[in-house]
Amino acid sequence: MQNGALSPKDLDQDEAVLVISGLGFSYPDKSAVLQDIRLAVRSGERVALIGPNGAGKTTLFLLVCGVLKPEAGEISLFNEPVVPGRFRPEVGMIFQNPDDQLFCPSVEDDVAFGPLNLGLSKEEVEARVRDALSITGVPDLAARPPHHLSGGEKRLVSIAGVLAMRPRLVIYDEPTANMDLRYRRRLIRFLQGSEETMLIASHDLEFILEVCNRVVLMDEGQVVANGKPPELMGNMPLMEAHGLERPHSLVPHRDPHHLDNTAKTHGRPDEP
Repeated sequence: MQNGALSPKDLDQDEAVLVISGLGFSYPDKSAVLQDIRLAVRSGERVALIGPNGAGKTTLFLLVCGVLKPEAGEISLFNEPVVPGRFRPEVGMIFQNPDDQLFCPSVEDDVAFGPLNLGLSKEEVEARVRDALSITGVPDLAARPPHHLSGGEKRLVSIAGVLAMRPRLVIYDEPTANMDLRYRRRLIRFLQGSEETMLIASHDLEFILEVCNRVVLMDEGQVVANGKPPELMGNMPLMEAHGLERPHSLVPHRDPHHLDNTAKTHGRPDEP
């Protein structure tokens, strides 16, 4: 585990998807939200951002997408600088609330919205919609109005709408929020099989253990630590120092066979 995060000099140019150097940002009514953020992401990585509420994770995502303008520092995507307000179809973001993305009369229309705005042919748009709905496992929802869907269905449809754009970097902001166990498991299987580079912010730490191969811990607008998920999130003093709990699956548990042997030693019969 390292303090800080992978630096730009650690990457070859060909493998750099995202490079952030000395990034700073604050809202008009607040003190600094992000301070000297330095982060680099390789092609194919699934990088989780964890931290308490207010750590700056969503703000960082909006800066990467060019929605916000940084006060200091630089952001580079695929070796090109991010220009605020400029559309970058190779980057897609799934917002924390799916209702922020779903606004068309039908699911099919919503998923087609992005490709249509790329100026693609009708045939190509239809093919992308079919592929995206199939990949996310919701082709049966194509004719449904988005506002009639469950929370889990809305999440998968919003993901399909982004994937139809064929992005190379996909950003997920709290993807398991308001998901029941069935759709959460479906999302995990989908993400485990996806090839896109990912940035994922989530308070669902068990989900991160299953999906991500690197974790960046943020607090008070700074990168605090960076490492492999089991190592970083299994560090109880580090997690507690930043308002987080160690995932339950990383908490040492007593061996049930040891308990059985202890019971036998003390002369207690096994449970029937």
